[in-house]
Amino acid sequence: MRNLFIKFILIFFIFSCGGGNDNGDDPVIPQTPAIIVDKTSISFDDTMVSKSSSASSVLIESKNVDSSLNISSSDGFEISFNNLDFSNSLTIEANQSKTIYVRFSPSKIQTYNGNINIQNTQATDVKINLSGEGIQLKYNYKTFSKKRLAWGSGYSQGASQNFDLHNDNSNIESIKMYIRLECPSGGCDPWDRFANILVKDTDTNQWYEMARHITPYGVGNSVLDRGLEVDVTDFKSMLTGNVELRTYAETWVASGWVISLEFDYLAGEPDYKYYQITPVIQFNRNSLSGVPYGGENGNTQLDETKFDLKKSISFGANIKSAHFRTIISGWGHATPADSDGRACAEWCFRTHKIKIDNANKFSHYMGPIGCGSNPISNQGGNWAPDRAGWCPGMIVPVRLDKFDSDLSNSTINFEYYFQPWTNNFAGTPGYNNKNAYNAISTFIVLKSDQQIDAATISD
Repeated sequence: MRNLFIKFILIFFIFSCGGGNDNGDDPVIPQTPAIIVDKTSISFDDTMVSKSSSASSVLIESKNVDSSLNISSSDGFEISFNNLDFSNSLTIEANQSKTIYVRFSPSKIQTYNGNINIQNTQATDVKINLSGEGIQLKYNYKTFSKKRLAWGSGYSQGASQNFDLHNDNSNIESIKMYIRLECPSGGCDPWDRFANILVKDTDTNQWYEMARHITPYGVGNSVLDRGLEVDVTDFKSMLTGNVELRTYAETWVASGWVISLEFDYLAGEPDYKYYQITPVIQFNRNSLSGVPYGGENGNTQLDETKFDLKKSISFGANIKSAHFRTIISGWGHATPADSDGRACAEWCFRTHKIKIDNANKFSHYMGPIGCGSNPISNQGGNWAPDRAGWCPGMIVPVRLDKFDSDLSNSTINFEYYFQPWTNNFAGTPGYNNKNAYNAISTFIVLKSDQQIDAATISD
């Protein structure tokens, strides 16, 4: 019975498929219209506004249709047949296989989620999902490239060179500087050293300290994606066209460092159209040329003819914003140490003041900034303990103090004031130098939407 049942099923299947058709014609099987693609989604790398990403290819094929395919891309994405001429719509003839190219071209700083829409009147529409992140337009300028700084063997602690930077900063929102340190073949300087980056004022030939950093103990900073980052927008008026830059590291060994330096100019609406910057005080040639703290060489009185911390600052018209920009780091293991054993001025925590017209206006606390959390953690030496306001392998903090009043057509009296402490010149055992120093630079930065003059500094 079971075999008879199977035979019956087979006979039924043959006749239902046309096997019993007396005229001998093959059965007609309907052909379904279809759109076939080799990708269902594409994710693009972050792309700067007004720029375009690399293109990605997509194979599109239609079958069993009588009309062409209409292909369109959503906002922020473009399509092309030849990877040269891009638009937002294309047409592919019926029943063809064709490769198209799609790229990401953002016009705004935002996340884009879109698609390629492929349509035909007979076939079911197909969508290819697209995504990308539109990021701020930036112009990159590389300056020093793997410049060796060392002591002896034909090398020097510093290097100066001219470079061509951005020519028009009127539509530049900010400028970022990146400092990359690498070790030469024989290894890096094993000590933490004072180092800085400066730009020259072509009118006065004076060097302006844009950033200060402390070298790590014996390693580079390749653990950071682009090295140390510093915002140098305050120097916008100087960082245009052909510029002379200087890099310096206070290394006293033949190994030293290999330094590279680059700038990102980020396009956008600036806070103000015009900038001016003027140095108020700069005692920052190296760590030991800073202002003596608590006296020097047995003399407890500061030589004000050499270290004048009091200035008169005059302003012209139309000042809309004004702030001080200060970089300071203490050096030395002078005594008496604080009750917790911290000698000055590298270790002792202090609060400095900026006085305006003899009144305390701004404060700078020279305390811990988290040395132990530095991502450059593979250093030798005692890199982790907190210094007074700086850390090995990190940028020395830039301290910004903004005025809340209009300084136009006025004159103010400036004084940088150190918290009182007196050096006893006994010194810390194991350290030859019994002095303490505060290497410091302070600038006054002015901004306006009208042309303005730089501040005038006098004694």
